[in-house]
Amino acid sequence: MISQLSPSQFTAWRDTARTPVVLDVREPWELQTASVKEDGFTLVHIPMRDIPTRLDELQNLLGTGQPIACLCHHGMRSLQVANYLMQSGFTEVVNLQGGINAWSQQVDPSVPLY
Repeated sequence: MISQLSPSQFTAWRDTARTPVVLDVREPWELQTASVKEDGFTLVHIPMRDIPTRLDELQNLLGTGQPIACLCHHGMRSLQVANYLMQSGFTEVVNLQGGINAWSQQVDPSVPLY
């Protein structure tokens, strides 16, 4: 079962994780519309559709024990990616529940809603 993490809980999670990553799985146009800013974490963007073909790259870049928080628009695509990563051997994966929409409402209101 994938842990669900609200954006308001993210800072506490980030501060206890070692070198955390936010994996944004939205499409490029969505990233141009609204994006989180790196703040104590590394931001990696790989659209959901590209995850299977770039899995080896992700494993080599991060390692399977890297704490990863998956992010999308509302939290559904990121939940699917988080499940896929766990099934592929990643061990520390959470889903940012509510996605960037909730991030804008709970963490950073300067992030545009769309």
